[in-house]
Amino acid sequence: MSKLDKPETEGSEAFKLIGKPLARLDGLEKVTGKALFVADLEIPDVWLAGVLRSPVAAGRLKGIAKDPHFDWSKVTVVTAEDLPGPNAVSMVRDDYEVFAKDRISFATQALAAVAAPDRETLDKALASLKADVLPEAPILTLEDSIKAETVIWGTKNVIDEFRVQRGDMEKGFAEADVIVEGTYRTPYQEHVYLETQGMVAWPKADGAIVEGSMQCPYYVHGALAKALAIDTKNVTVRQSVTGGGFGGKEDYPSVMAIWVALLANTCGHPVKLVYDRSEDLLVSTKRHPSKVYHKTGVKRDGTITAMEVDILLDGGAATTMSKVVLSRSILHCTCGYKVLNANLHARAMATNSPPNGAFRGFGAPQSIFAMERQMDKIAFTLGMDPLSVRLKNVLRRGDSFPYGQVMDEGVFAAEVLEDVAERLGYREKRKRYAEQTGHVRRGIGLSLCLHGGGFTGSGEDNMGTKVEVEVVPGGVVEVLGSSTDMGQGASTVLPMIAAEALSLPLSKVRYPRPDTSRSPNSGPTVASRTTMYVGMVVRDASLNLLAKLKAYVEETHGGPVSYKEGIFYDYDGEVKIMDFDEAASRWFKGKDEKGEKGKKDRLLGVASYKPDASAAWDDEKYQGHAYKGYAWMAQAVEVEVNCDTYEVTPIDSAVAVELGRAINPAQIVGQIEGGVLQSYGWSTIEDLTLTPEGKYSTGHLNAYLVPTTLDTPHFEVRIFEDPCAVGPYGAKGIGELPMDGGAPAVAAAVENALGVEAIVDKVPLTGEELHRLMSIQMSIQLMSIQPKGASL
Repeated sequence: MSKLDKPETEGSEAFKLIGKPLARLDGLEKVTGKALFVADLEIPDVWLAGVLRSPVAAGRLKGIAKDPHFDWSKVTVVTAEDLPGPNAVSMVRDDYEVFAKDRISFATQALAAVAAPDRETLDKALASLKADVLPEAPILTLEDSIKAETVIWGTKNVIDEFRVQRGDMEKGFAEADVIVEGTYRTPYQEHVYLETQGMVAWPKADGAIVEGSMQCPYYVHGALAKALAIDTKNVTVRQSVTGGGFGGKEDYPSVMAIWVALLANTCGHPVKLVYDRSEDLLVSTKRHPSKVYHKTGVKRDGTITAMEVDILLDGGAATTMSKVVLSRSILHCTCGYKVLNANLHARAMATNSPPNGAFRGFGAPQSIFAMERQMDKIAFTLGMDPLSVRLKNVLRRGDSFPYGQVMDEGVFAAEVLEDVAERLGYREKRKRYAEQTGHVRRGIGLSLCLHGGGFTGSGEDNMGTKVEVEVVPGGVVEVLGSSTDMGQGASTVLPMIAAEALSLPLSKVRYPRPDTSRSPNSGPTVASRTTMYVGMVVRDASLNLLAKLKAYVEETHGGPVSYKEGIFYDYDGEVKIMDFDEAASRWFKGKDEKGEKGKKDRLLGVASYKPDASAAWDDEKYQGHAYKGYAWMAQAVEVEVNCDTYEVTPIDSAVAVELGRAINPAQIVGQIEGGVLQSYGWSTIEDLTLTPEGKYSTGHLNAYLVPTTLDTPHFEVRIFEDPCAVGPYGAKGIGELPMDGGAPAVAAAVENALGVEAIVDKVPLTGEELHRLMSIQMSIQLMSIQPKGASL
């Protein structure tokens, strides 16, 4: 449960809808079971699809043998040879093959796809296919990839690389009293969306029609056009009701869409592919594992003088989203701290593991875990309180990031830190808990994090985000765009923004699920950009629509009019002329007050994102205005550590978030609680590794554990608002921020419970890892009671 504490913000009382905790517009159909997901769609004559996959992580594919005893006329089989276009899934780079053709790059890589009229026939067909593979030794670790003794990508296995440099490193380290070094690791993470990956396609001559569970319809649209060599005008992509994404349905739906569309166009039947949980776990993308090295120079009062950071991300066998994940990782690696001398280096390395992709936080959780753990290690080395070290170094107004962006507004690091520390009694509890000796102990830790809203640098400027707001017959206003609702609430927030701009009740506005045949491209549903950027364009398009309708009313009225709360008045605002519905109705009837007939166009407002020329970014130098607004969060978490069962359980959590403007506080609390709990799971019980064969270590949820209600702490969320000029009514993105800082806070709390400091350098804190930490603690205690000169 959570208690929402939202301080009053100047100007918030002026809104009719913004800032109100409203129920989700799609809530009723989901809780009543009326919502139809891909698996629920009843499609006449539909065939089912399956995929033949590689059993090895690396090797040569010599061919695929078909058992002659099976009747192959009953099914359709497609391979790389059947693709009309290039054997590539269009993403950041086109290096993800639709099907392996000559070489195998990772275990579970698709070799062929099969469609059959029923499940039994499909299973028999897949069992009757056998890949002829010559296995090779795979590269499965970052360390082996860096050695580049075997090159599997490019010339040195480096998928992408970024550097950010600032100041004088030699001078900075010379000014330091102490040098603190540390290396930190984070693991894979599975998305565990409630609905698994699913896609269906209908046959279309010289085209493609698909519907599925996805985040980015136009990504799928572009991938289909390229791989199938068809005109984009002949491609239709529809989003079905989507049961969760968290980044896992950003790029992977493009892969599945190509398979089912190719099969449908080949066999002439609709084709559906929906993964069961086991297949989804074993083949879909995961969070990038990381290894981050820190070297920090600090003065005895805690001031940072220089910082060297080296980030390594495991990209897997293809680029997918690694380039942009790596970019965000390096730009967030100093978190919210002032670093005048910095040498930051980030590389995404190729391995023969399944390609890793987008996941909530998008590289920031990995680098922020390392930064926050390093801050705790600095505090321990100097004998200072971790909160004091953080407050000594936090960015304040007028400070700048290592990449040169000056924070002249929207800086809330100190405020959120001080807030959570006070509400959870951080300083007092930290001292008290450090002296425990029982079998069940409490510990407390805290962390700071931030998240830049939208695409990095010039990304939003180049996106071309477009939205249409249209009045349809019946007086309902439709907001049209490609931004999807995958459970985060876009189909409620975007109508709230439009209804506020139009001064209409929320019941008059709806957001249809995206359909590329009628929805303009508002960009992908990623990067905490939907509310902040798409929402602003929705507001502009709504105002454009209102201006058009107002001009029509003025034309029919014969003079200037005013508009308030859905009603057009005379210019003085005293005499009612007509309301919004009547004006729209007259528009469609083509009649003015005098009864004259005329033809009117669609009653439509259109807007696109307007680039900000003052926010310059240099991609070559990697310097400038990286993000146009940052959301801030601090959390203090109290955990219980059971020294008998080796369990870590979060008990209480105070969270403070600054997000510009809370469009719908009820949904925001849900985002915060869900994201923070997701980060707690990553840091304690979500344990996923690679086997020596290069496959994920589990294909079921009995082994890959995720938090349940029994693992959920009491939450107390407080929202601060410092409106951002870029977002609608001042709003900033909030979707990813809650994932960014949970792991280091939990790590610090566990150390506090065990009476040790600065030894947790990796997550998850599973039973095995907790046993190791307790062994270290016991050694420390034994050392403290041994007579001088005694040997252990």
